[in-house]
Amino acid sequence: MCILELLLTTYAFCYHFQSDDPLIQLMEDYKWIHFLDFHWRLGIDGLSIGPILLTGFITTLATLAAWPVTRDSRLFHFLMLAMYSGQIGLFSSRDLLLFFLMWELELIPVYLLVSMWGGKKRLYSATKFILYTAGGSVFLLMGVLGIGLYGSTEPTLNFEILANRSYPVNLEILFYIGFFLAFAVKLPITPLHIWLPDTHGEAHYSTCMLLAGILLKMGAYGLVRINMELFPHAHSIFSPWLMVVGAMQIIYAASTSLGQRNLKKRIAYSSVSHMGFIIIGIGSITDMGLNGALLQIISHGFIGAALFFLAGTTYDRIRLVYLDEMGGIGIPMPKIFTMFSSFSMASLALPGMSGFVAELIVFFGLITSPKYLLMTKLPITFVMAIGMILTPIYLLSMLRQMFYGYKIFNGPDSYFFDSGPRELFLSVSIFLPVLGIGMYPDFVLSLSVEKVEVILSNSFFR
Repeated sequence: MCILELLLTTYAFCYHFQSDDPLIQLMEDYKWIHFLDFHWRLGIDGLSIGPILLTGFITTLATLAAWPVTRDSRLFHFLMLAMYSGQIGLFSSRDLLLFFLMWELELIPVYLLVSMWGGKKRLYSATKFILYTAGGSVFLLMGVLGIGLYGSTEPTLNFEILANRSYPVNLEILFYIGFFLAFAVKLPITPLHIWLPDTHGEAHYSTCMLLAGILLKMGAYGLVRINMELFPHAHSIFSPWLMVVGAMQIIYAASTSLGQRNLKKRIAYSSVSHMGFIIIGIGSITDMGLNGALLQIISHGFIGAALFFLAGTTYDRIRLVYLDEMGGIGIPMPKIFTMFSSFSMASLALPGMSGFVAELIVFFGLITSPKYLLMTKLPITFVMAIGMILTPIYLLSMLRQMFYGYKIFNGPDSYFFDSGPRELFLSVSIFLPVLGIGMYPDFVLSLSVEKVEVILSNSFFR
């Protein structure tokens, strides 16, 4: 099912999507609820086509990664497809209420996937996830109703109409804060990230692929789609604070990751740190910075999903999650060692891979931003540089603890078999786009560059 949908999506992208057209394409508009004038309104543009293709690709590989799941496997795959539906619907929705419904649709599948197929603390982690994300959804619902009912006898939730509507500055700031809090939980932005390490630490690794690869990107997409497009003046006011929060998040999450004993929690904090670059790119209000943030969304979607998949396959073999109990598994499992090392290099922004290009473009977007003085840019740049130094420290330390040394395991030798054809296929399938984007980033940037210019020209430079 996932493969069929991915092929259909790819076909539509190749033959029916015009990358140089910033307008909405492949529109669907059906009246759904007449009383509320609620429409089933879908469409894609340069901002949404990248996340949609990423969602199809990662979900297809995650279903293949879930092959070893034997307990209630049909329900497991049904919940993954339900998440898939909600995520595709959110990235393509052109109606604000439909956006909210799709936002909510993926909460229950994630809760069930974590609580039924997670680790020892799965109920605690699943409850924490649902409380944080449902709390953020309250602000999203309040913002949707407020913006839909404002200033008109006939409420409208059409993105095109709302994007051309102006608001008093104080009201726009209020709307901006409400939507920002909802997206900050999902992105996540410190200190609203507390749910993420526990959820990633307990969830099955195929679920972690969807969480790290797609779920976090929904928050970043919402910041650009709603906060930047609908509330440009408020975004201009808050953008300096976004830069500060993004820089602090890079340092805080990277430092915290270094102190994590649990392998999956270390990778989870690494994801939080990399989200800081997206926040800085969005706050820079430049073509280069925003394109870099969108490229980082795609890049980290691949890299984060791959790291969690490899962490899960390693656990399947050695039955250990704590790094200080591991050591010396590079010799019996050289293929996993090679793949883990390759994706760790991509995560620490090795030149020639997608992570390097994305972070470099965000960096240049900050430097070239006309909105900020040099004295503002220098400390933010300095903090980003420190984060880039801390990233190799915690990733290389993770590799050293896992694969080097001579530590003797308590588990039976039967667990020490190397990567099989399924794991190799999955890893290579993710590594090829990581390498391809690093070598030729214009393939992804060309999808969004026209839309980014329209967002910034219509909203910030008129």
